[in-house]
Amino acid sequence: MTGRHGYALLTAIVALIVVISAALYAGVSYGTGRRAAAPADNRGPVHHAAPASSGTWVATWAASPAAAEPGTETTGMAGRSVRNVVHTSVAGTSARITLSNLYGRSPLSLTHATIALAAGGTTAAAAPHTMRRLTFAGAPSVVVPSGGQVMSDAVSLAVPRGADILVTTYSPTPSGPVTYHPYARQISYVAQGDLAEDVTGTPYTEQTSVWRYLSAVDVLSDEADGAVVVLGDSLTDGVTSTLGADRRWTDVLSTRLWTAVEKGQDVPNYSVVNEGISGNQVLTGGPGRPADNPSGLSRFGRDVLERTGVKVVVIDLGINDILRNPQLADPEQITGGLRTLVDQAHARGLKVVGATLMPFEGHRGYTPAQEATRQRVNAQIRSGRVFDAVVDFDKALRDPYNPRRLRGEYDSGDHLHPSDLGYREMANVFEPSLLKGAARVRL
Repeated sequence: MTGRHGYALLTAIVALIVVISAALYAGVSYGTGRRAAAPADNRGPVHHAAPASSGTWVATWAASPAAAEPGTETTGMAGRSVRNVVHTSVAGTSARITLSNLYGRSPLSLTHATIALAAGGTTAAAAPHTMRRLTFAGAPSVVVPSGGQVMSDAVSLAVPRGADILVTTYSPTPSGPVTYHPYARQISYVAQGDLAEDVTGTPYTEQTSVWRYLSAVDVLSDEADGAVVVLGDSLTDGVTSTLGADRRWTDVLSTRLWTAVEKGQDVPNYSVVNEGISGNQVLTGGPGRPADNPSGLSRFGRDVLERTGVKVVVIDLGINDILRNPQLADPEQITGGLRTLVDQAHARGLKVVGATLMPFEGHRGYTPAQEATRQRVNAQIRSGRVFDAVVDFDKALRDPYNPRRLRGEYDSGDHLHPSDLGYREMANVFEPSLLKGAARVRL
């Protein structure tokens, strides 16, 4: 093989190698999702998946699917962009979301989803250069089956601790009932049309106090080792806390925990996520299939054990079993249900911290018989026969002159739910050291 023929063959081989190398390079670039930075005016998102990085995946925020939103039975949110605003409890370098169609009666088609840092204040605007388009198994659209949920792919995004982020979804077609969380205590937004990539926030003229579809945000964190997941009712949901101020007791606890970490105290580096549903009970759920306001027993696996990075469980639940079932409330059944939750957590090696039930004399429907049940439940909790560790919210917030009532400054006015000051006191009496250690071995 000599002369012109050999030279031509060699040239062809070199050309082939160049083509193959270019293809391989393009494939690697596509696989890591690396794209050019956003233009200076920040029009649209940066479309890149998260590269391999060190850290721990943990939930930075979560909210329990609670019911089917009234009025959405026919059209759902078809033709509208839903922009949820949520608050982070730990920082990360990448993010991913979980969307739920638990209460949908038909598949939910989402053709566009984005995540961004909020610009701040009462606005739907995104912070400059933070908009990211989300994908699902590499595709820009996804169909969430009726009764199911999906997790997005990860995207690179520097998420600060204690920040508001925007998660926007767009559905072009009617999907039936919208899965939502009704008491967000946070203003979110809706716009007409597919405006998932809008960064100005201007078209988002409709405000809402609920969260739709979104049930979790995870981050790849190099500061957190895991997550604390709090299962509760309206007292954890924070229904009487100041709107948009992040003053639920779990928010304050997260701040306390990270302040202790930064001071070098011997406490774990955990995020704190809130799985409270207003009106929730340990034993009984609402009507429907799946049940509106599902019981603590029925939702524990999904809302707590499946949360990313869960290390410790906190349970503040039981007051509605007393309040909403005055003829049926049995303290042994309530504590038995709580022990079942603890056993499920222990099977996963998780420590469980439980809270005493706070007083509610003066609230509508209060009876001395209910108070007696509350006292019996609290006696078992304090005895150590239910949880691995106990935080005594009852002792901290009750009126010292009438322990059947909330102390005046801790009462929102309805004699059941705390004020902002009351929520802060709940967090203040929760010692971060309670989150240390392992589950107790039961003999």
